[in-house]
Amino acid sequence: MACCLVPLSLVLVQCGKAPSAGMLAANSQPSSGDSFEDRFPAPQFRDRFPTEKEGFSQVQRQVALPPSKPTARAEPASVRVASLAPTLTLPRPSDREELTTLVNMKSSAFPYFGNHPRSEAPFLNISKGERRGHRSYNGRVYWQDETYNDSRVLVHVPENFDVRRPGVIVVFFHGNGATLERDVRDRQMVPQQISDSGVNAVLLAPQLAVNAADSSAGKFWQPGGFKRFMDESASHLARLYGDPGSAKAFASMPIVIVGYSGGFVPTAWSLDVGGVTSRVRGVFLLDAVYGELDKFASWIVNNRSGFFVSSYTRYTRRHDAELIAMLREKGITVTETMDGPLRPGSVIFVQTPDGITHRDYVTQAWTEHPVKDVLVKMAATPALTRVASAPWPASR
Repeated sequence: MACCLVPLSLVLVQCGKAPSAGMLAANSQPSSGDSFEDRFPAPQFRDRFPTEKEGFSQVQRQVALPPSKPTARAEPASVRVASLAPTLTLPRPSDREELTTLVNMKSSAFPYFGNHPRSEAPFLNISKGERRGHRSYNGRVYWQDETYNDSRVLVHVPENFDVRRPGVIVVFFHGNGATLERDVRDRQMVPQQISDSGVNAVLLAPQLAVNAADSSAGKFWQPGGFKRFMDESASHLARLYGDPGSAKAFASMPIVIVGYSGGFVPTAWSLDVGGVTSRVRGVFLLDAVYGELDKFASWIVNNRSGFFVSSYTRYTRRHDAELIAMLREKGITVTETMDGPLRPGSVIFVQTPDGITHRDYVTQAWTEHPVKDVLVKMAATPALTRVASAPWPASR
């Protein structure tokens, strides 16, 4: 076993030298010997998982209300807006409701019929009759029709989102063994965290490998792939928001990329070759520095107006330490606390204590609901979320 683990740890450290390093993620065996099953045990939250008969409407939070008066006018809601601090009162749009849905997008990660960028060999490198599949780094075969054929994207538009105000698009790259409904929506509560933050933000979460121990980035490996994804999403967001004319605002809106676990691969490649670096205002990694250190370091060094946050457990501690050393050698100031607002150029690494599990990391890291916490801290710094052009005047 030691003979197997030592070479694999070297691959993770020097991912640029290994043909399939981009495929490594939370399922890779760390030096402690923990397996994918150890890190992702059988679900313990079955009551929150959707059944086959359930629809995809957003889970609504129950709020106790006093006896209502039929003719009473609703009071304005107090919300935080991404580019303004601290808190201001805005009227709730009377004709909109919170929306969480699935949208098929041609530019999403899969299906993908190109090459693996590390080896230049076809990604679908296994065939059985007419069936095609991919043999992953750990030797397991995943079939295209089961694992790499879902082009859906989870889209969330909070009730109070206002396209006329400066805002931000959060792109969430999920980890291994995940589906959009069961994990991103229900277990990790990413849409709810965005709504609860009060920030003027919308969510895009593309389906990566379906329920598999695989971190493949698919179309996000391709030069300009992330740009094509963001360009296509603008019209979908505008339609779901209810104002097709707002597509121009979504097309220029700042982006924050959140990568959890195996989501480090599409995150890194989107930063490196995605084609919209100028729009990315921040990168937030949740126990996700398993490799691609050169790509993360390059983005940080060359984009001093954005923030970079990496919170980690023992699984990625060694790689986070290596990335910290790389940055300090380049003269980048690194802090190791999440106290205070996120400022332009902030580079923060936060180690979470033992007992915090990798599986539950999206809802419990250094704090409960870390995605919400980062957005709230970002909202206190106007420069991070200011749109390059003037806010688009909505036509509705």
